[in-house]
Amino acid sequence: MTAKGNATKVTDDKLIGYYMDYVLENEVIPQSVYKFCKEKKVKEEEFYAHFGSFDSLRTHIWNKFFSNTIKLLESNEEYEAFSNKDKMLTFFFTFFELLTLNRSYVLFSLEGQRNAMDKLKELRGLRSHIKNFATELIDEANAGKNLRITKRSPKVFSEGAWIQLLFLLKFWMDDSSAGFEKTDLAIEKSVTSIFDVFENTPLESLLDFGKFLYKENFA
Repeated sequence: MTAKGNATKVTDDKLIGYYMDYVLENEVIPQSVYKFCKEKKVKEEEFYAHFGSFDSLRTHIWNKFFSNTIKLLESNEEYEAFSNKDKMLTFFFTFFELLTLNRSYVLFSLEGQRNAMDKLKELRGLRSHIKNFATELIDEANAGKNLRITKRSPKVFSEGAWIQLLFLLKFWMDDSSAGFEKTDLAIEKSVTSIFDVFENTPLESLLDFGKFLYKENFA
């Protein structure tokens, strides 16, 4: 995206586009909001009307990846009729399709972090969204169960979904297969495994998934 002055209203999406272009073209993050705004011909106060810092902007980018994924899911008239497992599968497939469209930025953003805590800080907003999404799925499943003993823990399930996403994110970043087909396979196997765990039939699926991870990481 090329800045063409401030002829149109400055929006979250415009600032995000400017920022992503900047870091990819310069291979460094902006030194200051002032210099960034001056280069992009945006008033500094307009930047602060949307984001308090570059940290909040980077967090918002991940929030946008999530919200855009949800919009795509909800645009599918058949989505609401999907099983919870298929909803989770569709979410992950769609989410990683969006990441692939922005792969250069995602790799720059996460590979440039000095430690794991910095990465988690940038993803803190996404973590809340993922956990809420997973909680809604398990609440839907629990609504159809009469006995308390058969109900699943939304807290455990949502945390498992977040850990699953972190694993898939790292797998996708390292994936060099054509069309990231190995990531698609990892998504399918991991979602199947986590749902099998909550259906009390984990052994076969977990062994299959374990063999897949061993092959990809140690073979």
